Amino acid sequence: MNAPAPSPLQLESPFHAGEMYVQTLAGSREAMAEVGSRVIRLAMPDQHRQFFAQLPFLVVGGLDADDQPWATLLSGPPGFAHSPDPTLLRVNALPPPTDPLYGAVTSGAPIGLLGIEPSTRRRNRVNGPIGEVDAQGFTLQVAQSFGNCPQYIRKREATSQAHDVPPVAEPSQPSLDDDAQWQIASADTFFVATHYAGDGATARSAGTDVSHRGGKPGFVRVEDANTLVWPDFRGNSFYNTLGNLHANPRAGLVFVDFASGDFLHVAGDAEVLWHDETQSGFEGALRLVRLHVREVRRVRGALPAAWRDGEVSPSVERTGAWPTA
Repeated sequence: MNAPAPSPLQLESPFHAGEMYVQTLAGSREAMAEVGSRVIRLAMPDQHRQFFAQLPFLVVGGLDADDQPWATLLSGPPGFAHSPDPTLLRVNALPPPTDPLYGAVTSGAPIGLLGIEPSTRRRNRVNGPIGEVDAQGFTLQVAQSFGNCPQYIRKREATSQAHDVPPVAEPSQPSLDDDAQWQIASADTFFVATHYAGDGATARSAGTDVSHRGGKPGFVRVEDANTLVWPDFRGNSFYNTLGNLHANPRAGLVFVDFASGDFLHVAGDAEVLWHDETQSGFEGALRLVRLHVREVRRVRGALPAAWRDGEVSPSVERTGAWPTA
């Protein structure tokens, strides 16, 4: 029996012009052209569907009313995210009023979800437009489903300790205060949301994405109250985040204090710095990203469960040593 002919959507590249540009500079363009449409799928494989259903939180990337990307986390009991069929992911949670994405989950809006399991370092991503929205949550219509390697992820275990007090949002600020600078300089993890829907984007390649970044504490360098710099290490060579930033510099970061449950949201404009390792000051870095901060929001107690730090990723150990700020 002959295999069915691919649909026009399947024949489209999953990469837009910004991603292809960065892939070209990084030397992965030909390889990604060969494998991209196979590894970035239009439906979720069964193992991804099962994976999302066992998670207690999801990382979310979305846009506010001003098209600013923000990264955040949504939590619930395992099963709060589940896939009724391979083209849909149902999430029984919504951003609360304290969150930058409160009110932004609307039908048709682009959204990116990252499922990450800190105890095993597994992670999978799914992006697409929002379908139905109700008082309990929303559905995502799958446009991109793909896995990521476990590199740079620190193991963490959920504890039985819960934060019973509702989250509290502090007033937004235009720059990083001393506490924010200390938290960032001490962090080994953050998540970054980006977006692209410009010229040449297709239904397969446009949209919002959210991804993980990890390293040794100090890997995010605080240059001043308005500027952050972090290294870009070797990864999956898709360059979804850097490709989006090349075309649209607006980015939203979230730093999570896994013990206290506090979220530090940072919005700004990013630029990719094509320095080599000897110039970057970060051993193992292929390039740098500099973020010019425009807005900072802190939410106390936003993550319901407290998490315990575990084993550092072996891939992080292969990067250099640098002091924390």
